[in-house]
Amino acid sequence: MSDTAIRTSGVTRDFQAGSQIIRVLHGIDLDVKAGELTFLVGESGSGKTTMISIMCGILWPTDGDVQVFGTDIYDLSDDELVDFRLQNIGFIFQQYNLIPSIDAASNAAVPLVAQGMDRLEARERAVAMLDKLNIADQADKLPNQLSGGQQQRVAIARALVHEPRLVVCDEPTAALDAKSGRRVMDLLREVAVAEDRACIIVTHDNRVFDLADRILVLEDGNIIHDGTEMPDDH
Repeated sequence: MSDTAIRTSGVTRDFQAGSQIIRVLHGIDLDVKAGELTFLVGESGSGKTTMISIMCGILWPTDGDVQVFGTDIYDLSDDELVDFRLQNIGFIFQQYNLIPSIDAASNAAVPLVAQGMDRLEARERAVAMLDKLNIADQADKLPNQLSGGQQQRVAIARALVHEPRLVVCDEPTAALDAKSGRRVMDLLREVAVAEDRACIIVTHDNRVFDLADRILVLEDGNIIHDGTEMPDDH
């Protein structure tokens, strides 16, 4: 069996709502294996986005520990955590978060430029990744000149272009038709699933459930199912 990519121990997360404290995650213990495509599913409000945000160092847990490829990420300083994410993690946001003033290729190249790569080389690699997603012909367009599905594919290219060890995706096929969604999932498997890598996907898209190596069902901040298929009652 491949090594553990992510290990969470007793992870909780609380949010303040007025005078109330609301617990969104209830002591999550979880090992995510490298080499696997792991789906995280559940109803809206079940804690999925909170969970993946904690896994990749964007949102601090209220309690508990998170290891990513053996590194206790919340023991790092702020600068160390930023550098760790840059070197090791690709995050596909549900809202895309593209920079509106630069074109698609420059958006996709952002992680490479941040790592210090020459801008021309970074752009060439970004265009090559856009080509894998069938949108290289949109490389020179600004985000507001792209459709929602095209913007999403630029965001996916940005997350994959630096070949991160961990790819975390929040609804990566939501704005895509069936054919484009399948192509994206195939690319995620090709780029992100290897013996030294892992990919976690939050999705409601039952068109791609058959591609998962593992499906976790989250309900009210607890993992209620861990298996290779969706349970019959979901």
